[in-house]
Amino acid sequence: MSLEQHEPVAGNVPVEAILARHTARRVIYVGPVVIALFWIASGVEGALAAALGVAVVVGNFLLSGAILSISARLSLAVYHAAAIFGFFLRLGLITFTMLLIVQFIDIDRTAFGISAVVAYLVLVTWEAVAIAKGRERNLDWIS
Repeated sequence: MSLEQHEPVAGNVPVEAILARHTARRVIYVGPVVIALFWIASGVEGALAAALGVAVVVGNFLLSGAILSISARLSLAVYHAAAIFGFFLRLGLITFTMLLIVQFIDIDRTAFGISAVVAYLVLVTWEAVAIAKGRERNLDWIS
């Protein structure tokens, strides 16, 4: 079922997961730009490292949306705990994942790290602007 076909039903809409998918979907615009810049700067190795960095960020967004949507169905207290502690947990997980990747795969660490940070910041900013401008009207915010 596509997002456009999703009919909001109060209390049953996984708003956080939908927002995470919206954010991840925007990587089709951000990813190629970041990858191309590192291809120009560092060649194929830089482009591959940048692609991997962007992929790690997208996975982090999707994990975040899933955790928050599931916790919202459980209780408000669980949701708040997931929002506060989940951020630090996911930050640690993304750091651990990146350290694990560079430990076993010989990649351009600079391209890997910078692409992840840039992709994260650009995607978060883009989603925040979209929400502020009311482009997320298909979601049931008052449930």
